[in-house]
Amino acid sequence: MTSEMGNIREEAISFIEMTYQELGKSQEEIQQRIEDIEQQLKSSGTYQHTAEELAYGAKLAWRNNSRCIGRLFWDSLVTFDERSLQSTDDIAEALFRHIQYATNEGRIRPVITIFAPDKDIRLWNHQLIRYAGYETPEGIIGDPASLEFTQRCQELGWQGHGTPFDILPLVIQIGQHQPKWFMIPDEMILRVPLRHPDVADFTQLGLEWYAVPIISDMALEVGGIRYTAAPFNGWYMETEIGARNLADKDRYNQLPAVADLLGLQRESNTSLWMDRALVELNIAVLHSFKENQVSIVDHHTAAAQFMTFSDQEQAQGRELNARWSWLIPPLSPATTPVWHHSYKEREVSPNYVYQSPAYHDDPRPQVNDKKDTHILGAGCPFHS
Repeated sequence: MTSEMGNIREEAISFIEMTYQELGKSQEEIQQRIEDIEQQLKSSGTYQHTAEELAYGAKLAWRNNSRCIGRLFWDSLVTFDERSLQSTDDIAEALFRHIQYATNEGRIRPVITIFAPDKDIRLWNHQLIRYAGYETPEGIIGDPASLEFTQRCQELGWQGHGTPFDILPLVIQIGQHQPKWFMIPDEMILRVPLRHPDVADFTQLGLEWYAVPIISDMALEVGGIRYTAAPFNGWYMETEIGARNLADKDRYNQLPAVADLLGLQRESNTSLWMDRALVELNIAVLHSFKENQVSIVDHHTAAAQFMTFSDQEQAQGRELNARWSWLIPPLSPATTPVWHHSYKEREVSPNYVYQSPAYHDDPRPQVNDKKDTHILGAGCPFHS
């Protein structure tokens, strides 16, 4: 047995024992399944998860992810098992189904769609729905975080309208075959125009954001098997949009415009104009999503939910895996209970793991510490 096969066997056994015990299966069932996996490994060098194992493994990956504040709802994750799909056209249709089911007219549902692990399927998108970014002589139009991917899409033949909020296409690649791009039908994309409850002129900024953050460039690792295409989503925490995507200087950089709209003095930092503009921008995000009946959570509620999750894990005798710097919100972190705790981060499995963009030459896994709104909540793989 090769060392690689031995590692898969070890991780598979660990996963099966934990999963089957949590699902209430007998020791006989556990042993039978391990023997079945060992037989598959001997004959093919790998093994296949059952639909039940795959769905529970995806839930455990959410529960284990150290960077996600929204893990209280880990057991609600819905899995679409699409491992049988072979073509880019069929994969695109599955992604459309994911978008529609997850969006649910604004009542966002946590979903993961999992494709075959042995077909080298890659989704080029960071998120299934994402705004384009264009470099122009007058400066960047749209999302600066999307500049490289937008250029790659243009090289493939896609052309946007050049507005600040153009939706990028889906780009799917199987193995070494030519990647193929697909436009997402407009009617599938729920956009939220931003307005402020007390500032009528806020709409003059022309801001919006999409309803569902569907992370699509991370891999799902379950029991030694890596699923390189497994897009997943939760719902937004408002700070992901209002304190990062729209506020960061290297993203939409809207704090100066918000401050000017509010008549704040920007000549000196001592006026705290950035803080005041940041709060009002987040108020607008929350107000707009709620008025449009689109699921969203504020950072105080999310932090309280995380503490409930922490208590539940302790009650189950499980050691909490968490990274403090990702769990504290980017707005008023010291006002949340997470601020006053310390946590230990470990390598655990199953989990969602970063991988280099599929359009880069280096296919090796990549560690990415940039906190850029991502996971089931905010700043994590499920919320970004």
